[in-house]
Amino acid sequence: MFISGEQNDIVVELSMQFNDGYDERIFSYVNDINTHQGGTHLDGYKNALTFVMNKFLEQNEKLFKKLNPKWNPKATKDSKDKGKELKIEKLSGEDVRTGLTAVLSVKVPEPEFVGQTKDRLGNTEVRTIVDSLVKEKLIIWLEQNPQICNQILEKAVNEALGRIKARKAIETNRKSGMDSFGLPGKLADCSSNKPEECEVYIVEGDSAGGSAKQGRNPKTQAILPLWGKMLNVEKVDPSKVMNNEKLQPVIASLGTGIGKNFNIEKLRYHKIIIMADADVDGAHISTLLMTFFFRFMPQLIEKGYVYIAMPPLYRVEYKKQKYRKFVFSDEERDRALEELGENRDKAEVQRYKGLGEMEWEELKETTMAPENRKMKQVKITDAIKADQIFSILMGDDVDPRRKFIEENAEYATLDV
Repeated sequence: MFISGEQNDIVVELSMQFNDGYDERIFSYVNDINTHQGGTHLDGYKNALTFVMNKFLEQNEKLFKKLNPKWNPKATKDSKDKGKELKIEKLSGEDVRTGLTAVLSVKVPEPEFVGQTKDRLGNTEVRTIVDSLVKEKLIIWLEQNPQICNQILEKAVNEALGRIKARKAIETNRKSGMDSFGLPGKLADCSSNKPEECEVYIVEGDSAGGSAKQGRNPKTQAILPLWGKMLNVEKVDPSKVMNNEKLQPVIASLGTGIGKNFNIEKLRYHKIIIMADADVDGAHISTLLMTFFFRFMPQLIEKGYVYIAMPPLYRVEYKKQKYRKFVFSDEERDRALEELGENRDKAEVQRYKGLGEMEWEELKETTMAPENRKMKQVKITDAIKADQIFSILMGDDVDPRRKFIEENAEYATLDV
């Protein structure tokens, strides 16, 4: 939908579209300057959008009752008479903006920018003008497009129900004396309470988890074994993520909460290390975890807290020369054998198909000891491109994924 208007020489143009995803993308401009930090024009737009959607929700009895199942006019009136008014749940701004992509542009004769980077608009009158224009135009558009209005409302209501469910879970835990979810039984926690020196290994399988527990430094290294396939959060409603049996231990261990309840200040570990087998299944599990972090805890990646462990693929050993080397690729294996010269054929080459095949001393030496280990830090260099890649590879739409695979197959390494 497109909205435009002018008041007091201030021109407002707004283009917005809702999609089936759950991300919010709003780009705001003042006099064609990208206001990365928003400002009064963006505040006015967000306020108007939330107000209008709640107004239409009040007129939609079915969806209103879905959000407020105990509500009915008579009960509400009786409650008022008794001084016990029933609490009415409304849509929050974040509920309404789920799956929204929008571009807001305003032309302001004398803009006032604030903040160190000067990319936040400060004119208070712009907030009022944008608010009133968007309310007026948006109401007209939604009245003319009732089917789209209902689709937007239904998605926002589902998001609100998930938010309410998460809030009640947190309140329950607080009443029981816990700050978050409590720690899962499978977590072997570290003894230090300083997040900056603590790290947690999220390990594939109980067998590898057992080796990791033996090889860890119990003061600073925690181990969280996972079992079975992780949930692909790209394909499910966010409300189903909170209590998923595979993800809940991860959420509980980190302590931050997720989504709108995420609080980076409560993070218990400043290194979150995904440690999976060096095969296709391990890569899949790592990708599912990264998808979860990217969609529900993106600040973990933005702050540089997420890593991927790199266990070796081979151990090359020739005991007569007391030669032993751990290598991470076929090329490194071949170079190690070349170093043995004429004894290369006498060397023992151990291929590790999984972490569970490694002795705990080997796992400690190669993958967990800070002085020896290799890790990749997960970074986001282009957020929009990263979002597109996750949607293509992990989403429901098969055709874009097939096209991506066909175009990138030559770069793939097969594990057969």
